[in-house]
Formats: sequence, C-alpha cells, structure tokens
Amino acid sequence: MTISSIGNRSALSMQMLTQMRRQLDDLQRQLGTGKKADTYAGIGLNRGLAVTLNNQIATLASFDASIERVAVRLTIAQTTLGQIGDIGRQVKNSAINSKFDPDGAGQTTDQRAAGDQLDLLLGLLNTQIDNRYLFSGKTVDQLPVESPAHILDGDGARAGLRQMIAERQQADLGASGLGRLVIPAAVGTTLSIAEDAAGSPFGLKLAAVTTTMTGATVGGPAGAPPAISIDLGATNPTAGSTIKLSFTLPDGTTTDLTLTATNSATPGPNEFSIGANSTATAANLQAALATAVGGIASTTLMAASAMAAGEAFFSADADNPPQRVDGPPFDSATALIAGTSANSVIWYTGEISADPARSTATVRIDTSMTVSYGMRANEEALRLAVQSIAVFAAVSYSAGDPQADASYQALKQRVAAGLGTAPGRQKIEDIEADLANAQTAMAGASERHQQANSSLQGLLESIRAAPQEEVAAQLLALQTSLQASLQVTALLLRTSLINYL
Repeated sequence: MTISSIGNRSALSMQMLTQMRRQLDDLQRQLGTGKKADTYAGIGLNRGLAVTLNNQIATLASFDASIERVAVRLTIAQTTLGQIGDIGRQVKNSAINSKFDPDGAGQTTDQRAAGDQLDLLLGLLNTQIDNRYLFSGKTVDQLPVESPAHILDGDGARAGLRQMIAERQQADLGASGLGRLVIPAAVGTTLSIAEDAAGSPFGLKLAAVTTTMTGATVGGPAGAPPAISIDLGATNPTAGSTIKLSFTLPDGTTTDLTLTATNSATPGPNEFSIGANSTATAANLQAALATAVGGIASTTLMAASAMAAGEAFFSADADNPPQRVDGPPFDSATALIAGTSANSVIWYTGEISADPARSTATVRIDTSMTVSYGMRANEEALRLAVQSIAVFAAVSYSAGDPQADASYQALKQRVAAGLGTAPGRQKIEDIEADLANAQTAMAGASERHQQANSSLQGLLESIRAAPQEEVAAQLLALQTSLQASLQVTALLLRTSLINYL
C-alpha cells in the first residue's frame, strides 16, 4: 500500500501557497502605489491605450519645454527693443532742442551724448541669451554688429563712417564750393546754372525753376549735364519779384532757393539789386545766385551729404558692400564704387538672406502650430536708429566756419526725422508687435496643453489606477485563504505513516 497521494497533495499545496503569496505581494503593491501594475503588460487590454496616452503627455511636455525656453528669449528681446526705442526717443528729443555749442573737438554736448548712446545701442544689439545672439538671424553664434570704435573710425585698413562722410562731403561740395554746380558770368541779360557732369551722383541736382519777373523767361532743367537758363529780357524786374529754384539733395530731400529783386544797392540775404538796366540786373542776379548756392552747399548740402554717406554705410552688408566715392581726388569725382570688406567696415556681421527676419528662428508649440521670432540688427527700424545716431555722433565742425551753425541745424533736423516715424517705414513697435503675437500664441498653446494634459492624465489614471476598496477586500480575502491553506499544508506535512494508519 502507498501514500503517494499525500506527497502530491503537499506539493500542490506548496505551489498554491507560492501563487497566493505572489498575489498577496501584488495586492499589497497595488494598495501602496495605487497602480494596477508596474508594466504595461500588467494593465491588460488597455495597455495600448496607456502607451498612446503616455506618448501624448510626453509630447505636450516637450512642447511646453520649448515654449518655456523661447518665452525667456522673447521677454529679454522685448525688454531690449524697449530700451532701443527709448534711446532713439532720447536722442531725437536732444537733437530737436540742441544748441550749437561745439567743444574743442568741434562737437556739441548732444553729439557727445549721442556717441554714448550709440555704444549702448550697439551693446543691446549684441545681446546674447541661452548661447544665442538675438539679433543675428540664423547665425545665432555670430556677433551681430561691429564695435562702436570700428563703426565710427574704422580699424586702420578699413574705413569707418567718419572717413566715408568726409569723402562724400568733398564730392558733394566740389572744389568750387558750389555743390558741383557751375554758375558762369551772365551774358547780356541771360544767365545759367548747370550741373558739372552728366550722370554724376554728387552735389545739388537741378529740379525746377519758376519766376514772377515780368518779361523774363526761364527754361530747364534740360540737357546733359542738366542746366537752367534765365533770360531777363529787355525789361528790368520790379522790386519784390522773384525767381525760385528747386534742388534735390543727396539724401533724397529737396530745398528751394528764392531770390528777390530789390531797389537797394546793398541787398540782404537772398536778394539781388535791380541795376540800371536788365543787363546790369542779370549780373547782379548771377552774383546773388552764386552766393546763395554757395551758402546752401556749405550748410544744407553738407548735412544731406552726411546722411547720404550714413545710408550707404549702414545699408551695406557682406553681400552688398558700401558704395563709396571713386577717388581720390574726391572733390571732382563723378561716380561711386563698391567698397570691399578689406577697405570698408561692414557694420552688420550677422546672417544675410532674402528671408523675412522673423522666419530666421521658429519653434513648434503644438502638433500643427509654429511661431517665428527671429530678428536681425539690420532690419529697417533698427538700422535707421543706429544710422541716425551714428551720423549725429560722427560729424564735427570747424570753429572758424561761419556756416557751421546753419549746417548743424540742418543736420539735427534730419537726425530727428530719421529717428521719427514715417508712413510705410518699419518701426521698432512693429517688431515688438510681432514678438507679442508670438508670445500670445505660445501662452494660448501652453494653456491648451495644461487642459489637455489634465484630461490625458485623468484618463491614464483611470486605466492604471487600482480601486483601493476592491484591492483591500481582495487582500483580506486572500489573507484568510492563505492562512487556511497554510494550516492545511502544515497538517499535511506533519502526516506520517503511523498517523495515517
């Protein structure tokens, strides 16, 4: 007779106890962690959904990390743009109210202050955050702009702004001091005024002529080079009658010159004496015209010339070098020539392309949404601020020049206009608005992500969570079963052949 069934039962009981122990450990884990399982396999049929939900939550977290990083950049960019705008307004206001009180170096207090503001402005354009230069376009590791010293004075081999202004002013003024105009002596009752070379970009350009003098005839500008003719005819003009000439200046602005006939033998500014006959009057008109044109050339033209040089200097980049006077000699030059990176400072050293500045930096903030927030230091609004302030800081005047005050007045008006607003011209506020739109979009996306994340986390929790009441009940039932099984197993293990018989 055998008792193998007792051994089999003991082995089976031990196996059941081991299984129940595993179940007890798992229930205790569920009770402690609140989760059904530590792995997706333990979740059951919903494991695929759980994987999907976790991926979506991770994607949202990645978007939010990008938003947080870019939000810091945009906050600093907005602060920087605000400071740049403040600098422009400060220099504009000081230029408007500036008085001509040059120091030993030929500059006013406001010009020296503009130089300090230029240093600050260029430093702001070189702002770096998170190892990125904010105003360098796509080349985030490239310093966007040159140093103030190089921009104003060059570096020896390369010419800076001051040198380019000096060359341009010589070319615009000309050797005769008449703004590259030729005003020969009157012939009989006829006088003329002409540009000195056809196609030359320098000096005053004849635009129009009109007169109220009875019997006089005017013509032009016409010809190559353009010229204006004035014939007083046989009749002397009457006192108070005028002749008006209009000129185009190198910076694109215009200026008018009106000369008035007077019976006085000592005419005042912009007046000419009526002579004994129209021939004598024509000679007086020619002299007055030459004097008045010389005055415009040494004042308004010089200011416009400095602004034109500033435009050439600051509109340049590595792909488009500055246009410089083809000289020396400069006072008789008749053409511009492209500078090179070897002989001219290129003030903007960041990325160059035809792409809009904003598109040079983008970030994806949602599965189907990106925002653009790139900037370049040579954008119109920023360039004009640097250009206007730099020209104001670069020009100096000779203490012995009687026209210096008038030239300064013409310059500061142009500087103020360059720092102002004009229809169709980009403003710093436009850049700020673009960045504000990006900030608004990111804030909206972040809020949507929070709501979506809350819903996804709730759904994932419902899949992964272990109902605490149910787990506790299962745990108690299992403990009772385990206790009973242990007692039975213990009895079986103590059973012997003697006890069995």
